[in-house]
Amino acid sequence: MTRRSRSRADGNRVGPSPLMAAPALVFFGFFALVPLVGVVALSFVRWDGIAAMQWAGLDHWGSVLTDPSTYHAIWLSVQVMVVSWLVQTPISLLLGVLIARRGRYRAVLGVLYFLPMLLSSAAIAIAFKALLDPNFGLSLAFGAEAFAQDWLGDPDLALYVVVFVIAWQFVPFHTLLYQAGVRQIPGSLYEAAEIDGAGPVRQFFHITVPQLRYTIITSSTLMLVGSLTYFDLVFVLTGGGPGDATRLLPLDMYLTGFSGNEMGRAGTLAVLLVVTGLALALGLSRWASFDRGSQQEGA
Repeated sequence: MTRRSRSRADGNRVGPSPLMAAPALVFFGFFALVPLVGVVALSFVRWDGIAAMQWAGLDHWGSVLTDPSTYHAIWLSVQVMVVSWLVQTPISLLLGVLIARRGRYRAVLGVLYFLPMLLSSAAIAIAFKALLDPNFGLSLAFGAEAFAQDWLGDPDLALYVVVFVIAWQFVPFHTLLYQAGVRQIPGSLYEAAEIDGAGPVRQFFHITVPQLRYTIITSSTLMLVGSLTYFDLVFVLTGGGPGDATRLLPLDMYLTGFSGNEMGRAGTLAVLLVVTGLALALGLSRWASFDRGSQQEGA
């Protein structure tokens, strides 16, 4: 076939119809865009959830952006985001590498590692709240004085306990991502490294980690953006306490709207949360695209 006839044949091919995406777009618009527009409109009104709405203009925005409690909630969310990434990423990466390699007991270990993925956040929070209770939790079960302290009642410890429980729940998911990534790495790279005398540690840092670059970016994006949505686990585990030590931005939004009956102010916090999440996701996506483009140009 000549080049001209081949180009004509390619030009006669019929691509997928845009109508095939219509159901997904309708679903997304109805369940995502319409509520988002409603929340944005809610941020400009004064409403307690019962009485008639009253126009508030930019009053909620002014009060939210000048309220120290808002910045405290944002700072707590940033802390959870950073600390949970520092905890989950190395653990997930190492477990993913361990499970990806074939072994006698690794299939059984893989099933055990993924059990937290089957549990709801509320159930996990209830379980850990009972285990960490200083009166009848782990301290009574094992008779260990180290577990007798009030983990969830100490303002200096409560946030890190929340991060630990979050990591316990979501490490299996990211482990699954890294396991899939490791299994895509060509075995010839490791064989060549062994011939050159590279040990397991050098292979990990010079082959595994570089080859998992985009898996790390994907996992980090899901982890960091997902950190802005932690609500049910924190609500059940600590309720935002002690004081406001664990009152993250999503929880602050909920308590402001449903406990404080300030729906307009809660809508403002919700818009702020959405904007922050979108900015973070787009920033990571642009950075990943730039990194991929730089690598292709340097190839």
